Amino acid sequence: MSAVSVEEHAAAVETLLAALGTRTAQRIPLAEALGRVSFEDVRSPVDLPLFRNSQMDGYAVDSRSVTTTPVTLEVSTIIAAGPTESAALVTGSAAKIMTGAPIPEGADTIVPVEDTTIPSEGSVTIERGRGAGEFVREQGSDVRVGTVLVEAGRVLEPRHISVLAAVGFAEVDVRSRPRVAVVTTGAELVDAGSTLTPGQIYDSNGITLAAHLRASGAEVVVVARSSDDPRRFREVLDEATRSAELIITSGGVSMGDFEVVKDVLGPLGGTFGSVRMQPGGPQGMTLFDGTPVLSFPGNPVSTVVSYIMFARNIVRRAAGLPPVLPSTATLHESVVSPPGRRQLLRGRLRDDGRVELVAGPGSHLVAALAWADVLIDIDSEATELAAGSDVEVWPL
Repeated sequence: MSAVSVEEHAAAVETLLAALGTRTAQRIPLAEALGRVSFEDVRSPVDLPLFRNSQMDGYAVDSRSVTTTPVTLEVSTIIAAGPTESAALVTGSAAKIMTGAPIPEGADTIVPVEDTTIPSEGSVTIERGRGAGEFVREQGSDVRVGTVLVEAGRVLEPRHISVLAAVGFAEVDVRSRPRVAVVTTGAELVDAGSTLTPGQIYDSNGITLAAHLRASGAEVVVVARSSDDPRRFREVLDEATRSAELIITSGGVSMGDFEVVKDVLGPLGGTFGSVRMQPGGPQGMTLFDGTPVLSFPGNPVSTVVSYIMFARNIVRRAAGLPPVLPSTATLHESVVSPPGRRQLLRGRLRDDGRVELVAGPGSHLVAALAWADVLIDIDSEATELAAGSDVEVWPL
């Protein structure tokens, strides 16, 4: 793969990952559905409220018996919320009732307890009458059987979980997540927390890519690391293909003597070369035993920029999430960019709507990623942009 534009490489990646967008339903417990995406319209299997019930603690009466107040009525029964046998109101009496309890047949209104006094045991004086339907929750007044509660493609939030639980769903069908494996390479890499020896560095790319993937709605099924030994790298790939629909590698794709990713995957049909962007120029892609492999450069910033520019929105679309799109901002300061390469600089949006540079363009400057909140996208044809110029920025 000779040097190509960002757009050309992105189109090739889209083609390679086309099958990732075909998803199936996955039935999961409702309690685990927060943040997942509904697979289809979810309709209510019941009316809500399930039955006619009281909105207040008070007395269920026939409104015709309380048109003239005050009036004293016999309390014929007490109805609590919870399992109960259906009851009918004795004509001319009142039924003491609790909030949520079923309203007895023959009653059409609820007189709140605040509007009553107790003259003697077994009777109640209604001080203020109520019209038919007041403080009565009719069956189905909220939701009718068959009502769409959650539309297909909706990211489930606590409010959606609430209504689904209220109508009795214990499980829900959600969109299956794309299953992705992350493989980092390099003999110099060790786990965070290890004691470093000369020449070693902490492996940040594995955990970083996994975090980006999870934020994009993916299920990260493998996070593995390989040395520069081709046999070991092949073993790690074989293991990853058992559970992953996509494998993302970092490192081993450039022009050095120990480029294990390129050395192993190139002879298997992988394409490796340069994309006209900075950082993230070296790129590769392969179909390995039927599983697509995207290969990013190993410098930490290059890895993140590569994911954002080439994979993030594909993974999000497969997961059922909306794309992350660029917006326009005004440069706070002038920018110089090398000709022929699309430059992606770390930037920070200011309160005045301008964007300022954060550190330099080096692909090793990891801390700047934490301080930045956007990538400033400088076109490959631009060599210098003055302060006040409008640029596209990609959210990090």
